[in-house]
Amino acid sequence: MCQCQVLDICFDWAGHRLATSSSDCSARVYDVRTNCQEIAIMKGHREEVSKVCFSPAGGCLLTASADRSARVWNAATGNCIQVLSGHQGEIFSCAYSYAGDAIISGSKDNTCRIWR
Repeated sequence: MCQCQVLDICFDWAGHRLATSSSDCSARVYDVRTNCQEIAIMKGHREEVSKVCFSPAGGCLLTASADRSARVWNAATGNCIQVLSGHQGEIFSCAYSYAGDAIISGSKDNTCRIWR
């Protein structure tokens, strides 16, 4: 049995799906309308996933991890679309711009990075 901790949770803009990030190095997407049936599992980070958020349009999921990377995932399939690396410390926060055309990540290395 998994003894992992849920570290973050968020809804998509429509309130139909929720995503979780976890200490087991994964993120998951669930369909709220079907009694929280699991839709996708995002695996690829090497350390805990501390933050998760949907893109404004809802098609992508953004994760931040202690492995010093952020990742963009297809929210329906769980496939990794892009790895954002460059921070020297754990990434503990991330967000999409309102337009969805930029991502910001915040790290324990005392920097924020804007990704376009």
